[in-house]
Amino acid sequence: MTYKRNDDRRIISDDMLVSLPEPVQRYMQFSCVVGNPWIETVRLEQTGTFRTGADRPWMPVTAVETYTTEPPTLAWDASFKFAGLPLIRVRDRYQSGEGQMLGKLAGFYTIFDAQGEELAQASMLRYLNEVMWFPTAFLGENMSWEAIDNRSARVTFTDYGRSVSADIFFAEDGRMINFKALRYRETDGKFSLDRWSTPLTEYGERGGLKIPVRGQAVWNLESGDLPYADLLIGKVEYNSVL
Repeated sequence: MTYKRNDDRRIISDDMLVSLPEPVQRYMQFSCVVGNPWIETVRLEQTGTFRTGADRPWMPVTAVETYTTEPPTLAWDASFKFAGLPLIRVRDRYQSGEGQMLGKLAGFYTIFDAQGEELAQASMLRYLNEVMWFPTAFLGENMSWEAIDNRSARVTFTDYGRSVSADIFFAEDGRMINFKALRYRETDGKFSLDRWSTPLTEYGERGGLKIPVRGQAVWNLESGDLPYADLLIGKVEYNSVL
């Protein structure tokens, strides 16, 4: 798949939204994308808590995440504290249709290095989910939409011959309030396809856009819901040099 860099920094107009399902049009208007340029690159900072299982402790996490939209990539560099010390570093990456999650202890010892088809699907869904922080990418040729009702729509993201889909839910005023999909989850070296959601609880203005700034990541399992991340978005930079 070939992508062209957006040299003209095209400005988003109302006309670009008319083919979207009605709730998605409300969301894009609420996000204030109209009148702003297409977002090519993103750098954002996160803080929050994370755990690896229902019986595991919550760990403080700080992270820097970067994205490009043409082509779509993400790189998440996170530091986890255990017993007050930043002992674990994780890099989660999506690029060229592939995903990789690399974890190191004390910055030197590799404790996991996951790759493969299941991780590629999980990483694609992560990218699709996090487009909510740079919503002009929802207008890309690699995104397609299907109307469900006046509060939800289905989006499909296609890249390097793979596609992933999710249902997105909106409030009456246009805010995105949840994102639901079937996503691969790794447990003890084995993958299962499970229900996954990211309920959003707080919005704020970043870089001239209204975006979700707080939310959770939750596995919706048959045994019950398993929240495993609670993140707050801090500084966001659009179209800066990465």
